[in-house]
Amino acid sequence: MIDKTGDDSLDIETLIRENAQAVAEYESSENVESKQQDLQDRQALRRVAGLSTELQDVSDAEYRQLRLEKVVLVGVWTQGSALDAENSLKELAALAETAGSQVMEGLIQRRDKADSATFIGSGKVTEVREAVVATGADTVVCDGELSPAQLRTLEQKVKVKVIDRTALILDIFAQHAKSREGKAQVELAQMSYMLPRLRGWGDSLSRQAGGIGGRGPGETKIETDRRRINDKMAKLRREIKEMKVSRDTKRNERRRNNIPSVAIAGYTNAGKSSLLNHLTGAGVLVENALFATLDPTVRKTQTHDGRIYTLVDTVGFVRHLPHQLVEAFKSTLEEVSEADLIVHLVDGAHPDPMEQIRAVREVIDDIGGGEIMEIIAINKADVAKPEVVMELLRRESNAYAISARTGYGVDNLIKAIEAALPKPKVEINVVIPFNRGDLVSAVHERGEIISQEYLPEGTKLHAMVDGALARKIELL
Repeated sequence: MIDKTGDDSLDIETLIRENAQAVAEYESSENVESKQQDLQDRQALRRVAGLSTELQDVSDAEYRQLRLEKVVLVGVWTQGSALDAENSLKELAALAETAGSQVMEGLIQRRDKADSATFIGSGKVTEVREAVVATGADTVVCDGELSPAQLRTLEQKVKVKVIDRTALILDIFAQHAKSREGKAQVELAQMSYMLPRLRGWGDSLSRQAGGIGGRGPGETKIETDRRRINDKMAKLRREIKEMKVSRDTKRNERRRNNIPSVAIAGYTNAGKSSLLNHLTGAGVLVENALFATLDPTVRKTQTHDGRIYTLVDTVGFVRHLPHQLVEAFKSTLEEVSEADLIVHLVDGAHPDPMEQIRAVREVIDDIGGGEIMEIIAINKADVAKPEVVMELLRRESNAYAISARTGYGVDNLIKAIEAALPKPKVEINVVIPFNRGDLVSAVHERGEIISQEYLPEGTKLHAMVDGALARKIELL
């Protein structure tokens, strides 16, 4: 690791030299381009312009179908610097491109607060309409969560579909979810978002539904839709609760065996899956896109002295992460809130890495993980500006510069992780018979060996172990 107390110019030169060496070794190694079938499958599936990608679900009411083909981005700058507003809009552009769209233009308006009727002022609405006509865009994407009234009013004025940041993120999650639990969580989040934004038949919403499935001739069509969605959400919550039992069982089993857990958390596209692959060979999908992987991956690994611990790759965070997603993914995010250690991965090549750190810590605090010990890993040091990396190392006391792609600095990070893992507290000094090799193996996996000696009557161990294992050994 770079010495943070030394001369800054010397530190930067050392960082540049070590990065260059790591990149050269990486590029000269074999099999740089690993075969990832998931990535090939995803790249083979692309949106076709003019075709809907949304399934007909619980009703034939007019729901908001995302047609992200050509989009115009609109942001409101209410606080912070102009650079902050530009970075937020660039992130929205990356989200839109990840969802399969082509960004045509981006507009930002400086206001004290968003307009209660149209999100942006009336003059800017006219400008957005002109941009839509000039570029041939079919969708306007707003950088914020809009109320149903704002969506409807703005859509009437710009004459094309309008969606907000939350709907965009939900659409990306729907595209990338693979597991049964992930799909159910995304569907629940989508319905939570959709419920207050249902569209009826015209402004009056008075078309009545009769026949089977209705509550009588007085129930309107939109009331039927709302009731069916509430029923579907209740069903999804039950399914997620049932699937949570399996995750809790596995987590409790790890706790019972005193296996420490390390959660890799961080901003989306910071390189969490790349780091997990480098540390464990997990083979998780790696793609230069936002929210490329949603389903958490748990892999077992061990310290240099043989202690077992688990690494968990979690869903990526983003600024203004929709509360519907936080609520729906609560069982998944528990992997972070109940970990023994959090490795907070930061994209060192991002224009504003400190904002990433703030956004991730905000979500971690929301899910109850604010008191867990944290190690900052500044990733992409091979392509980041050395002065930015040095500034992060100065600001964060427990930080390490790494490159998950080339392997630079990962050994130092592993040493830091191993040093931060909870230590066994019970000291034993026993001779274990040779026919109880299972206990010797358990001490190696779950304890810390101080000394080991082979005697005629068995294996003499001086070690630190957890209480449960100590009690088992006492029963010999």
